[in-house]
Amino acid sequence: MNKKKTMLKIESPMIPSELPALMLLDLQLNGHFEMGMVQDCIVEHQTNHKVTFDKIIFKNVTFTEATLSGVELTDIIFEKCDLSNADLSDAVIHRTEFKECKMIGINMTGATLRNVLLDRCMADYATVRFSNAKQFLIQDSSLRQSDFCYSKLHKFELYRSNIDQALFAGTELNGIDLSDCEFNGLGVDVESLKGCIISREQAYTFAALFGLIVKD
Repeated sequence: MNKKKTMLKIESPMIPSELPALMLLDLQLNGHFEMGMVQDCIVEHQTNHKVTFDKIIFKNVTFTEATLSGVELTDIIFEKCDLSNADLSDAVIHRTEFKECKMIGINMTGATLRNVLLDRCMADYATVRFSNAKQFLIQDSSLRQSDFCYSKLHKFELYRSNIDQALFAGTELNGIDLSDCEFNGLGVDVESLKGCIISREQAYTFAALFGLIVKD
């Protein structure tokens, strides 16, 4: 009998129940935003290399050509937002939830992630390489051809997600359970794969990756 996976517990964003409306007029002129609700708008062509957001809910917000490298996100909720191709490289993200977000091609290279949730997100082609993640939960999401190479993943869990052709070279997967994820192939080396938990059906996929022939 297969042992049922226990969902990773992470800290939720600490946000007051009532928040005033907040306008993001020009991120280049203001480096700190806190305590507000940003919704139903488009944030276009914004560049800031150290902006901070604290206790904010973003709802139905589209970030167009956003370059926010080094951004600090603490106690944040993104709900039904579009962050496709946004540059969040070297970000520091703590107690943050992404719910039903479009994050295709997002760049989170070198990010520090603590207590982060991706729930029902479309994050194909996301780049998360060289990241340092602890308490990072991904569920019911698509991360096809995403890049997690050379990352440190501690208490990282994936549930019911599509990770087909995702890259994990140089990233230790010991103890990480991929058994209910969907993929036909992964970019991973033998050393990184040691201790990874997979299903019996997935074992055939990995055997083919490494040129093995499995006899019934």
